[in-house]
Amino acid sequence: MSSTRVLDGAPRAAGDASPGDDAVGGELAADPSAARARRRRRTRLLTLALLALLAAAVVASLMLGSKTVPLGDVVSVLTGGGAGLEDEGIIEARVARTAVGLLVGAALAVAGAAMQGLTRNPLADPGLLGVNAGASLAVVVAIAVFGVGSLTSYVWWAMAGAGIAAVAVHALAGLAGGGVTPLRLTLAGAALTAGLASWSSGLLVSSKQSFDSFRFWQVGTIGGRGLDLVVTVLPFVLVGLAVVLLAVRQLNALTLGDDLARGLGENLLLARGAVAVGVAMLCGAATALAGPIGFLGLVVPHVARFVVGPDHRRIIPVCLVVGPALLLAADVVGRLIAQPSEVQAGIMTAVVGVPFFIVLVRRGRMASL
Repeated sequence: MSSTRVLDGAPRAAGDASPGDDAVGGELAADPSAARARRRRRTRLLTLALLALLAAAVVASLMLGSKTVPLGDVVSVLTGGGAGLEDEGIIEARVARTAVGLLVGAALAVAGAAMQGLTRNPLADPGLLGVNAGASLAVVVAIAVFGVGSLTSYVWWAMAGAGIAAVAVHALAGLAGGGVTPLRLTLAGAALTAGLASWSSGLLVSSKQSFDSFRFWQVGTIGGRGLDLVVTVLPFVLVGLAVVLLAVRQLNALTLGDDLARGLGENLLLARGAVAVGVAMLCGAATALAGPIGFLGLVVPHVARFVVGPDHRRIIPVCLVVGPALLLAADVVGRLIAQPSEVQAGIMTAVVGVPFFIVLVRRGRMASL
């Protein structure tokens, strides 16, 4: 039977220590103050590297596309001095697009990390709770039944559908005795997702007009959204992020297993409920704003664990940076490879993210929970 130990508040199975554990342990034994200083330096270097990566993605998103815009013109528009510039409209559209990418990327990456910790399933992604399927069905109903045709209206319908789906999954998982467990939550989410997807398909095939309207939202893109939509969903994302950040200690306990979590004094029902609420708000807001974007919430948490280990206190901040950077990079690549048209971000995230995931798996470093 494998044993489990807790290091700095984070769960870690015996034999699954990260590469630097032995070295760090030796440093601590030899000179604790020097080891702490080295760890702080590594943390600062990692922080600077991640921020540089995100800054590069943001600059590329603002400059590159079917028409390359000089960095000086971008800066002029951002500082309010770009009136009359030929590319002013292009830059303003890219600013909104970049803002959507930052918000959606952060929300999906953090939701994926929380989802994997909640279910103790390394292959879990934000769609596992049925949130994406619920949002999609709500948008289909809005289009097919109520004739809704604006992105602003889609946001509210998608948020409502995501919330209802999350509640339904937990209700289904709790029908049997013994409370909500990670396995029941996963099975209930998979079952509800399949059911909601079939209803969506049934409504779409019965109406060609509904299908034509829905497919532009369904493919998943961060383009064509204005800053007004960003402002609409921003409060939901901020609240969801706050809930998950406040629950990182509970996430660390949950990954140890129910018995050990109880032994650490955690209320399992309250902990799972809080994390699930945060995940639902993040997924619902991101899906409402950009449509279903897959793979991002699956691969980014593994990249974060590969870099900083299994502690959610470190995983979540890394996801906040790597998620937007990966989504913006995928969007930029999609704009460049099919000029003057583009490949939507929902497609490119898989194309860009799959190689990272394959490398992690082949090197045997796919982080276990």
